[in-house]
Parts: sequence; structure tokens; C-alpha cells
Amino acid sequence: MDGIIQNMFIYIVIVEIIIGWIGNGFIALVNCMQWVKRRKISAVNQILTALAFSRIYLLTTVFTDISVSALYSHVLKSIKVVKLINFHLIFSNHFSMWLAACLGLFYFLKIANFSNSIFVYLKMRINQVVSGTLLMSLSLLFLNTLLINSYIDTQIGDNRGPLLYDFTLNNTSSFYRVILVINCIFTSIPFTLSQSTFLLLIFSLWRHHKKMQQHAQRCRDALASAHIKVLQTMITYVLLCAIFFLALSMQVWSTELLKNILYIRFCETLAALFPSGHSCVLIWGDTNLRGTSLSVVWWLKHRFTSWVPKIYCISSCIF
Repeated sequence: MDGIIQNMFIYIVIVEIIIGWIGNGFIALVNCMQWVKRRKISAVNQILTALAFSRIYLLTTVFTDISVSALYSHVLKSIKVVKLINFHLIFSNHFSMWLAACLGLFYFLKIANFSNSIFVYLKMRINQVVSGTLLMSLSLLFLNTLLINSYIDTQIGDNRGPLLYDFTLNNTSSFYRVILVINCIFTSIPFTLSQSTFLLLIFSLWRHHKKMQQHAQRCRDALASAHIKVLQTMITYVLLCAIFFLALSMQVWSTELLKNILYIRFCETLAALFPSGHSCVLIWGDTNLRGTSLSVVWWLKHRFTSWVPKIYCISSCIF
């Protein structure tokens, strides 16, 4: 029974990864095509494109990790493989979280309206603030990688390979729990930044929406629908990001829980919702991406309906 449930979680994660590949690949492809066509790209589209590529990288790394642990667990006996997988997970997750935080910071400074002097100062230097934030995060990436590699070197020798993949052992669970704690601490920084900026942006939009209700009915209806749509996008992002961080935090609550492979698969399923689902939210919330996606869906539907009669005729002739 446990094997069936574990396979079910794996299949769900794979479906989420495929959705994430399609969604983030679509965002990257559309923005790159427009970049080539127009010879320029806006700051927000630069962030969106980089975020899409980082999410594809992250989902590919997660898919590789799950595949190796499920099919070739003996490979994880090598300390070099453990370091390699951890590095790619740290690297991809770092840029996925920090680019999302930079996107939230950009939207906050661009859209929000506060009279605070510090906010006005940062708003006038939005590109420098976002670039500086991303560059500052590189020092945290270096520190995170250094701490985990140092911990792996001190805890594992070449003769202690079995500890790397048998989660039923106490030492193995404790070993991976420390790595997860370190990653969770460093992930909490961009998580806090992104949640704070998006919550402040939601508050600013909500306050502005209340003020606009005093204007004419036609103007109020048009602006109300636009503000509600933006608020829905922001709230969805906040919830997905919170679920992702909760899934990471759940894995460090207890060493005993890490011995349960079903619990690990469940946390992986929750965590995969963020990089996959957020791409769909970005497509739905962007007018250009949404229009292009609807055009693609219409084209695929048209091609499918045109091929169905041909396939039916061919099958009828054969049989």
C-alpha cells in the first residue's frame, strides 16, 4: 500500500514538473521572441525571462533528483554525486526565490503608492535597487554553498556511503535534516522579502481601490475590474510561496519524520506547486502572455479538430 501511495506522489510531482516546464518555457519563449523582434526588452520582462529559466533549471534538477533516488539509489553512495545534486538544488532554488523576490520588489516600487520618503527615494532608483538586491544575494549563495559543502565534508567519508540514501537510519535523517535547516534559513530571506513587498503592494492596491470608488460609475467599474484582477494575482502568488516555504519547513520539524518516505514525497508534492503553479499565474496575469497563450490554444484546437476527421477516415479504410 505504501508503495502505491509513494508512486502516486511521484506521478503527481512529475505532472507538476511537466506543467512547470510548459508554463515557464512558454514565458521564456514568448519574451525571447519579442526581444529578438523588437531589439529591446523591458526590465520586468528581463526578470520574468530569467525567472522562467531558473524555474526550468530547478524543476529539471528536482526531476533528476527524484529519478536518481527512486531508480538508482546506489549512485547516491558517492560523496561527489551528493555534492553535485545539492549544489544544483541550492543554485537553482536560490535564483528561483531571489528572482521572484526581485519581481515582487519591482512591482512594489513601480505600482505601490506611499508617501514615505525612503519609499520615494527607492522608487526613483528602482532598477538600481533590484540589480543591487540580486547582486547582494550572490554573497548569500556563496555562503550557503560553503556551509553545506563544509558540513558534508566533515560528516561523510568515502567509507560512509550507505548513510547517504538509506533514510531509515538515524544518522542519515539527522544528516539531511541539517542540510535542510541550512537551506531553509537561507530561503527564508528572499521568502520574507517577497512576502513583505507583495503584502504591502496588496494593501496599497486595496487602499487605492477604495479611493477610486468615489469616482464616476464607468471609471469605477473599469478600474475595479483591473484592480481585482491584480489583487487576485498577488494573493495567489503569496499563497503559493507560503505553501512552498511551509513544505520546506515541514521537513525540518523532526528527524523521525524524515524516515518516512511518504512524508518526504508529500512535502515534495507541495513544494513543486510553487515553481509550476506560479508560471500559470504569471501567464494569466500578463495581458501579452495571456493573449498569446489563448492564441496557441485556439490554434491547437483548430488543428486537432481538422485532423480528427482525417484520422477517422484513415482508420475506417484500414479496418
